[in-house]
Amino acid sequence: MSQVVEKAAGMGALVVEGGVAFRVWAPNADKVAVVGSFNNWDETTHTLTSEMNGYWYGVAAEAKIGDEYRFIIWNGEQKLSRMDPYAREVTNSVGNSVVYNNGFDWEGDDYKLPPFNELVIYELHVGSFNDDPGGTPGELRDVIDRFDHLKKLGVNVLQLMPLAEFAGDFSWGYNPAHIFAVESAYGGPNALKKFVKAAHRAGFGVVLDVVYNHFGPSDLDLWQFDGWSENGGGGIYFYNDWKGETPWGHTRPDYGRGEVRQFIHDNAMMWLEDYHMDGLRFDMTLYIRSVRGNEGDPGDSLPDGWGLSQWINRDVRQRFPNCITIAEDLRNNEWLTKDDGAGGAGFHTQWDANFVHPVRAAVSVIEDGDRSMQAIAHALTCRYNGDAFQRVVYSESHDEVANGKSRVPSEINPDDPTGWYAQRRSTLAAGLVFTAPGIPMLFQGQEFLQGEWFRDDVPLDWDLNESYSGIVRMYRDLIRLRLNRTGNTRGLSGQGVYVHHVNDTDKVIGWQRWDQRGAGDDVIVVANFNSQPRENYLLGFPNAGTWRLRFNSDARSYSDVFGNHPSGDVEATSGSRDGMPSQGTLSIGPYSLLIYSQDRR
Repeated sequence: MSQVVEKAAGMGALVVEGGVAFRVWAPNADKVAVVGSFNNWDETTHTLTSEMNGYWYGVAAEAKIGDEYRFIIWNGEQKLSRMDPYAREVTNSVGNSVVYNNGFDWEGDDYKLPPFNELVIYELHVGSFNDDPGGTPGELRDVIDRFDHLKKLGVNVLQLMPLAEFAGDFSWGYNPAHIFAVESAYGGPNALKKFVKAAHRAGFGVVLDVVYNHFGPSDLDLWQFDGWSENGGGGIYFYNDWKGETPWGHTRPDYGRGEVRQFIHDNAMMWLEDYHMDGLRFDMTLYIRSVRGNEGDPGDSLPDGWGLSQWINRDVRQRFPNCITIAEDLRNNEWLTKDDGAGGAGFHTQWDANFVHPVRAAVSVIEDGDRSMQAIAHALTCRYNGDAFQRVVYSESHDEVANGKSRVPSEINPDDPTGWYAQRRSTLAAGLVFTAPGIPMLFQGQEFLQGEWFRDDVPLDWDLNESYSGIVRMYRDLIRLRLNRTGNTRGLSGQGVYVHHVNDTDKVIGWQRWDQRGAGDDVIVVANFNSQPRENYLLGFPNAGTWRLRFNSDARSYSDVFGNHPSGDVEATSGSRDGMPSQGTLSIGPYSLLIYSQDRR
């Protein structure tokens, strides 16, 4: 095989002057060759040279962009045909690697993510978001066709469920077979770059879900990659002892091995650098930092996994300071979002189980008397390391609407998921999402009452977007208030929260939100978790004067089945109430949420 004086840096297939260079890590190999469409898959034409550190390298002058290829690895009497672990493009999960040209005209793309307190995340699954039933899954280009809907809704971050190449065409994406390749059924790597560029032009940031707690477990060419393994384990890329065990198979990467750590680190950096992603959401970090999730058991912890998270997050903060990293851990562990210099994992924020579980419980339980206002108060005030935006708050996510659970309307009333009870209480949950401190998140279709449970092969029913356009308008109005688009609800994007009224008898709760305080900043939210309205209800307010009603979730404009309860402005007068210096009387409908603020002076 021909050599060049200056070796190309990097891994996988590297387009160089005079051909394509190939580098692969196979420390137990006796010999390695690259075969492909450029040499008629001949195992003798292009043999790689050992670099004496477990890596093998060579240049194929005949190879070019678009050629398919594989590595042939000899280990003793074993001869193994393997796809490239670093392949940026593959024909499919069990096909061939493709020589990919990383060049792309971003046309000056310089998008910057808004401040964290101004983010509104919309989680979506590419395959089902905008697809027709049957046939193949939806593609990235199909999502672009719905940007107008998302723009009108007001969200500003699109969080994509995993799209690293996975087994088959239909999947949630949490079974990655090739973590550097973009799922071929979704359009491949160029389709993703076009998607991100279009999203940025439309004003959306893009966050990608990545899966580093396990690989596969199927269609996994990494398994016993160079022929070596111990205890029947996965070989060089995996733990080969009890630490390989995960809820999804015995396929946890070996976070203690330098080459594997580099492999995962390189992958995280690739999404941000080459695809202009604005952040990464790490799937179930609990199983990166521990084997079985036994919190508090030092024998179950994985310090190497914690250290890998710190390394990635540290480099993200240094190299991509405008990006965000999100942990899904769901153990309410503030060390996930502590700075790595203090020993934390260094994530910017984390999905908050302290919010989603009590909120879903409060709106799903049948009897009003079983709704806990104390639990709602705790959900509103929980924060990590004193920072409200170190948590992502939501009532629906892909996990919360599957795995034995349904979307909130179906949880409330499975027999009538678009009826009065389902509409009232699911939108009450949405009101909490947008008025609680934290980064709010929606799951696809939530805004138009998509029912049942999430499945990767069942497309969203976009007819519901028309049928329940009023509910969509409600979500839009909540987002506008959350982002202070009208200039008089700045407090909803601030750090401050004070739950000053908790009435567990009448099931009414009230809270204050603020950023810097004052008229146009201070916000009062009151929620009625009871099927009966409350008239002449006395509530504390931070200041005397007129408090304008900015939002009433019972407005008839949102749904024909709503009661249009005559809630209105409140005239607060001096007089201590609920620990506040002023008080006022209001009226609130059943299962309703009201938002008040004062006009800016």
